[in-house]
Amino acid sequence: MNENLIEIRHLKKYFPVKEGHLHAIDDVSLHIPKGETLGVVGESGCGKSTLGRTILRLIEPTSGQVLYDGVDLTTLSGAELSKVRKDMQIIFQDPYASLNPRMTVRDLIAEPLLINKVFKSKALVYQEVDELMATVGLSKRLASAYPHELDGGRRQRIGIARAISMKPKFIVCDEPVSALDVSIQAQILNLLMDLQKDLGLTYMFITHDLSVVRHISTHIAVMYLGQCVELCPSKELFKNPLHPYTKALLTAIPVPSSEMRHKKIEVVKGEVFSPINPAPGCRFSARCTEHKESCKGYCSDLVEVEPGHFVACPNI
Repeated sequence: MNENLIEIRHLKKYFPVKEGHLHAIDDVSLHIPKGETLGVVGESGCGKSTLGRTILRLIEPTSGQVLYDGVDLTTLSGAELSKVRKDMQIIFQDPYASLNPRMTVRDLIAEPLLINKVFKSKALVYQEVDELMATVGLSKRLASAYPHELDGGRRQRIGIARAISMKPKFIVCDEPVSALDVSIQAQILNLLMDLQKDLGLTYMFITHDLSVVRHISTHIAVMYLGQCVELCPSKELFKNPLHPYTKALLTAIPVPSSEMRHKKIEVVKGEVFSPINPAPGCRFSARCTEHKESCKGYCSDLVEVEPGHFVACPNI
């Protein structure tokens, strides 16, 4: 029996542009064990969201494999792909933009159930909707409300209810709390963790906030310009970061302590490497304080430098 629900092998996604091809995802290989959470972090534009959507086939990959419970999704189409897609869902970053403003809360949550004909009657559908609303913490009195009448936290709860309505096994959480207030973020994170425990869900949690990903993730993958530069257990990443880019990210985390007010933040300097037709070698080398001549032609594959700790850096 396969212990990994998701396996990504040499996945690539290139977008054609005037100058050539933009390498949004470039030879990424990852795996997510069943029931665990892989956090994917990195700065804006590094390919996090593109990776999540490519895994779900919302964006077609250029090459590589995406295995779901041993089945290669890149080889499926039509009815076969539709059947597997019921087991894979996504929670979007902006809860308002992802909801139809003309539909009520009840109809929004019922929509995937009706489209997939899960129940024989609408009465059974709406009974299930009531249960889903209770599961995600939405009051029954909000069933006839519209998205514009609700705050961001309640809108995101609608998105979560829609995502779990088909009883999936895998959910891509695409920055689900970045548009919310800090107090609401904690509520949504706790809800996601409770749902994972109760329903046996497997998550890919995409975020640029390292404090958030530390709270929810089992493992963390750090991405930079379309490539994964470090992969290890969550606790290990914060205890022993090895890649220079990871170290720079961690030093930028604000610490709520008066004793740390004079802490020197190491600012990452240098020009960002172009993701369009990139030359071989480490893409962080132009901004890296540990840069050496050997970095120029380095093939940036992940190498296991410690048990369970993978890094793409020639100097480690």
